[in-house]
Amino acid sequence: MPLNRRTFLESSVAVGAGAALTAGVAAPAEAHGPGHGHRPKPVRRYSFTVMGTTDLHGNVFNWDYFTDKEFDDKAHNDVGLAKISTLVDQVREEKGRRNTLLIDAGDTIQGTQLSYYYAKVDPITARRGPVHPMAQAMNAIGYDAAALGNHEFNYGIPVLRKFEEQCDFPLLGANALDAKTLRPAFAPYSMHRLRTPHGKDVKVAVLGLTNPGIAIWDKANVSGKMVFPGLEEQAAKWVPKLRSMGADVVVVSAHSGSSGTSSYGDQLPHIENAAGLVAEQVPGIDAILVGHAHTEIPEYRVRNKETGKDVVLSEPLKWGQRLTLFDFDLVWEKGRWTVEKVAARVLNSNTVAEDRKITRLLGDEHEKVVAYVNQIIGTSTVAMTTADAPWKDEPIIDLINVVQAETVKAALAGGAYAALPVLSQASCFSRTARIPAGQVSIKDAAGLYPFENTLEARLLTGAQLKDYLEFSARYYARTPAGVPVDTAKLTNADGTPDYNYDAVSGLTYDIDIARPVGSRIVNLSFEGKPLDPAARFVLAVNNYRASGGGAFPHVAGAQQVWANSDEIRNTIIQWVRAKGTVDPGLFASVDWKLTRDGVPVF
Repeated sequence: MPLNRRTFLESSVAVGAGAALTAGVAAPAEAHGPGHGHRPKPVRRYSFTVMGTTDLHGNVFNWDYFTDKEFDDKAHNDVGLAKISTLVDQVREEKGRRNTLLIDAGDTIQGTQLSYYYAKVDPITARRGPVHPMAQAMNAIGYDAAALGNHEFNYGIPVLRKFEEQCDFPLLGANALDAKTLRPAFAPYSMHRLRTPHGKDVKVAVLGLTNPGIAIWDKANVSGKMVFPGLEEQAAKWVPKLRSMGADVVVVSAHSGSSGTSSYGDQLPHIENAAGLVAEQVPGIDAILVGHAHTEIPEYRVRNKETGKDVVLSEPLKWGQRLTLFDFDLVWEKGRWTVEKVAARVLNSNTVAEDRKITRLLGDEHEKVVAYVNQIIGTSTVAMTTADAPWKDEPIIDLINVVQAETVKAALAGGAYAALPVLSQASCFSRTARIPAGQVSIKDAAGLYPFENTLEARLLTGAQLKDYLEFSARYYARTPAGVPVDTAKLTNADGTPDYNYDAVSGLTYDIDIARPVGSRIVNLSFEGKPLDPAARFVLAVNNYRASGGGAFPHVAGAQQVWANSDEIRNTIIQWVRAKGTVDPGLFASVDWKLTRDGVPVF
């Protein structure tokens, strides 16, 4: 994987090299020694701000393509780069354009139907193809650098490379290495020069780090092509180099949460959410823009073990809901610039209007996607929603499972595994997804299955499936019999997200939430009989789970008997088109329920 002009390691990005600056610069401090008539040299100071976004996930407009209306949530957040652009302009006006940098911490080109459309429907990789809307918007806003996120790899390396080519700023990934040469496949860092009024430029290095989970989650796209070592070891390698190259300030843009945890167990020897560990273990870092975890952290300080100095971390909320500001105060001493103080905060994008420069720029692309998602693909006899799906076996989740099971059965027909029963797993990805009664559109299916997962088939035994279900059932908070059940507190135990709770169709079982984790699955049956631990089954499973996402037992190591490259969402769309009518009466059934001491909870 050759390095291009953006990945040339010695290149740097010069910012504001042309003019002296005044805005955002503290006035020189003057001091007089006692009893002396001469004036000592004034203390030279300089202030600048690094702005940061992360997990934009294809959001340009304050629009929800799954509902086809303006985005809104319970907190009345807004989303999109058009909002971020307004905030950025305000900060640049306040601080001085050339006293600022703007960076991102990854997950840029996947997540909305806008980003999907230009990866799959009207792909940027086509001959004379379009420029990706995210590249257009980020170029117009004036980003200086962006780290790679794991979702950058969802559409394959060619789409990512084309996106990189279309960006006017470098995509950074110091721990995204070519599998053969073990050299960086993308630029590890960018260097930015800020001109001060004192004739002494400030050199700011931005080191990009991405998530080692890519090797699992996008195995089909990166296996044999790229490897992703741990963030800590690569930061330890690169930060001293950046300092030796004259960097006065080192900022890390890390697509990695701060918690020090992993969602894929021990399958890789690297931590998924390692930003806090990087701050603690690697000396020489001043600030870290955190991504990946989809949480809001205005400011979080971590003491570096070697230097004893605080490293300031900040994570702005996903989708362009927040903009992080790192405010740096520097002082010139002993012939160099030294960081005297760093503080971080976030700005809320719901406080400003969309920047018309961005909405005008991408208005045509937006309208194309709106027309696309409103295409009618069939009808439904009843309305279905995911509102209760986290704690009840709902028909809308059965729809995912019946599509997956039928697809796998058809693929295995006539082969060596055709006689084995096919089961299917599915998660509730969104609690607001719905299939309306009457006409069903692409946006309805997209809202039900928002991820670009593909479908696989793996061989599992009855005993392994029992383990799989027990692991899934950790999702529920233990609730003794007789205690009132509050659905607001029932799910997501120990931080388990909705997408890491699986319901399995084709089996019947109860989940006793009064029992401890590991012994909750009771009355587990297949075709009315207790499940045979030795029996073999084919499990229709998405590639994220099959690759180890969520750390479910057995499935990642199970034999793969079939795989498909088409997104499950598209498989659902084609299934609905082929059937014409979605009738839950033909496929929905209550196969699992929550109980306490044998008594159903609902």
